[in-house]
Amino acid sequence: MGAIVGIYRVGGEPIQGESSERMMSALSKYPADQSAVWQQDHIMLGCHAQWITEQASQVLPFYDPQRGLAITADAILDNRDELMYQLDVPYGQRSLMTDSEILLLAYEKWSKYMPEYLVGDFAFAIWDERKQLLFGARDFSGTRTLYYHHDEQQFSFCTMMTPLFALPYIHKELNEQWLAEFLAIHGVFEPPDTSTTVYRHIYQIPPSHSFIIQHSWLQISRYDSLANVHPLQLRSSEEYEEAFRDVFQKAVTSRLRRSSLHIGAHLSGGLDSGSVASFAARALQQENRLLHTFSYVPENGFEDWTPKHRFADERPLIRQTVQFVGNIKDHYLDFKGNSPFTEIDDWLDIMESPYKFFDNSFWLRGIYAQAQQCGIGILLNGARGNYSISWGPALEYYTMLMKKFNWLHLTREINQYSRNTGVGRKQLYSILCRKAVSPLSKIITSRSSPEFPQLIHSDFAERTGVYDKLQDRTFTGIGSTADLPADPLEARIQHFNRVNIWSATGTSGCKLSLRYSVWSHDPTNDLRVIRFCLSTPMEQFVHNGMDRALIRRSTKGWLPDSIRLNQRTRGIQAADSIHRMQSDWPVFIDELEQLCRDSRMQQFINMPVLQEALTEAREGLDPNQAYGPSIKLLMRSIILYRFLEKNF
Repeated sequence: MGAIVGIYRVGGEPIQGESSERMMSALSKYPADQSAVWQQDHIMLGCHAQWITEQASQVLPFYDPQRGLAITADAILDNRDELMYQLDVPYGQRSLMTDSEILLLAYEKWSKYMPEYLVGDFAFAIWDERKQLLFGARDFSGTRTLYYHHDEQQFSFCTMMTPLFALPYIHKELNEQWLAEFLAIHGVFEPPDTSTTVYRHIYQIPPSHSFIIQHSWLQISRYDSLANVHPLQLRSSEEYEEAFRDVFQKAVTSRLRRSSLHIGAHLSGGLDSGSVASFAARALQQENRLLHTFSYVPENGFEDWTPKHRFADERPLIRQTVQFVGNIKDHYLDFKGNSPFTEIDDWLDIMESPYKFFDNSFWLRGIYAQAQQCGIGILLNGARGNYSISWGPALEYYTMLMKKFNWLHLTREINQYSRNTGVGRKQLYSILCRKAVSPLSKIITSRSSPEFPQLIHSDFAERTGVYDKLQDRTFTGIGSTADLPADPLEARIQHFNRVNIWSATGTSGCKLSLRYSVWSHDPTNDLRVIRFCLSTPMEQFVHNGMDRALIRRSTKGWLPDSIRLNQRTRGIQAADSIHRMQSDWPVFIDELEQLCRDSRMQQFINMPVLQEALTEAREGLDPNQAYGPSIKLLMRSIILYRFLEKNF
């Protein structure tokens, strides 16, 4: 675990020692337990390692002259036991075998198909001396990053982009195509081509992809970790619940028992993080170890403006989970003095690129910093739960029942759902009728929803070929309902198949972990859990008037009923983001004024739209505009402005 680097001279020329020194020196700002380089003529591999698991202390890179194989790896494998069984590793050797040794055995047995067998977070490169080729891969959701530069002389790669610029033949050049798409897409998602970056000539291996480079020929191929998901047919709902608990328990605990460091977890007042924390706390209790939970709460003085069914301060809900589960040391963090504005420089250093998730930035980084101070090695979260463990879109399911004229079943479900949620049946049927006229309903919904102003300058959009896409909601609304099919089953499949949807989450998690030497782990993103959830009938996810029914039923006895069965209230994050910026508001406005006078920004940004938002901001934005378009336009523009000032 940590960061990896490498250089392969395609023509066989030897690598100069100063090249490896420059790359490794650029990584020295990150904490490490060991840093080493292996070099043989025209191939160099390096590793800036952080030891999180008990088997991690093997010196990487590792070279086996008998097999003619060398490896550098940034990896934690969660299905070690299954892999070692498949690879016929003698039982007595299994507990001490490192993940990199398992990767080499997997490469010998399955060659380029090996990534399909792996469950975990990984990016690695293997030098095959006999075949004179370099093979590597990145995990299915992009939890670990892998950037590269390729020209006629060499192939160079690294976990981070900055060390690549330490090489004399790589220079910073802005990728205007990437930037144009980044600005044009309204949501927090990155451009759909995940092989590109903000820099020209710096690429990345996309999630769910492997690479082979042999001489000057580079082949990048997608592998499919979800290809063999088949419908699961069990005899009763109770059997589905038991099967879910079994697979989820493995996903939560497979990494915990491999680390002697403290274990932490994000904890909100909801189902996903609560389920992760509950399963982890119970497992750790068997080893007399506490689970540390970290929860963001609003600053003192913040007046909650959110609707009555939402909670900006989730402490009452969180404490119910903590008290019910037990074996938890809970930490409540308000990050006083920090705001999305004060975080910009830190996040540009972390991400090495512009970013859009500014509203949550202060608490995301803050929790990692606090976890580091507490000696946490593994930090759990439930970020992908909405599409895996707690999936269950009730209204979409009821729309399907309506379209199939299954009135008896629909009536029973609506009656129970109305009681559970407090929403009247008449209102529910009205919603379902609108949804049932899809795809017309998507058009009506998109027209009735407020239009997000276009931030990109039209001339810049035309010059980069993006202009024609600006009227295409499936492009500008990537990741939104406008971009996904109306059928909830198909929408979920596409969510997992589109590698760009989760790319920004994986990238930020990887780079935060490297900076703070705290490894994130999301059991709701575990391939075993995802495969199970995709194979389970939809009726298990919407059942007896319950949305997210499988996780609600399966956590009986694991979470308090007030959390488990709650369908009326939900927490909401970063509602105090504008409130936090008030003390820096004059500085914020001054920088925006300066930005508007910048000739380069005038080429990229739709200045009339930005000026309109700035005029509003001069009067002061109300805290209830924390999720509105104006603050998004202003913050995204400042983030881009500082990135350009820092790098070009």
